[in-house]
Amino acid sequence: MEARPAPSLLRPVVRRAFRTGRFYLVYGSGISCVLAVVLALSGGDAFATSFPLLLPIFGVVGSLGGLIVFSNDRIKGVLEYLLAYGVTPQQVFFSILVAALTLQAVVVGAGLTAGVVVYLANGRTLTANLALDFGLYSVPMSIASVIFAATVGTYWTTLSSPRSGMNSPIGLIPMIGILPSVATLFGITALAASGLAAQNDIYLVGGTVEAVIVVVVAVLLGGMNRFLRRERLLSPA
Repeated sequence: MEARPAPSLLRPVVRRAFRTGRFYLVYGSGISCVLAVVLALSGGDAFATSFPLLLPIFGVVGSLGGLIVFSNDRIKGVLEYLLAYGVTPQQVFFSILVAALTLQAVVVGAGLTAGVVVYLANGRTLTANLALDFGLYSVPMSIASVIFAATVGTYWTTLSSPRSGMNSPIGLIPMIGILPSVATLFGITALAASGLAAQNDIYLVGGTVEAVIVVVVAVLLGGMNRFLRRERLLSPA
């Protein structure tokens, strides 16, 4: 009898991530929308100068549902069951990554839409520079930060042993995920303080941080076969 291919995990994992991580999804979307509206209604250039830098942070918070599914499945033995049916560790990781990115897209899309709509309704103009800030920094940085957080969180969950009150790294992963955005903010602030600030600083600093993320994630993914072996995904209970 010919062996059946392992079923796709994408749809059920994404659906479960929405359900399991609904608190983080609602929280991230709500805060990003409220902040976007407040900044858009305020005077001056507060929305244009601040919101593109802050938006990726909320995307990381809203994406935690994917990692929660992975952590819960490992502890409860679900991954052990899936592996027995031919699912590979790479398929598991890819499904979690897609779920996290999908949740991130909802949060970033909600905040961006709310902010821009109110900004335009308030009589302001969507300039080319603002559109570039969102398109070349906010969205790419949000995606890179979520990939970074999901990859580090997956390794952390897989290589760690659960302890009472510390069964998953969910509590610390948001802080790890926002590090790229915080590093960019510090970099831009340092350039401004030195008198070297320019319009394209956000792209230069952000691009440098994103390049570092790509290298780190590439190294982690390169070691997946070594460190995320099948036995590592078995229930530690």
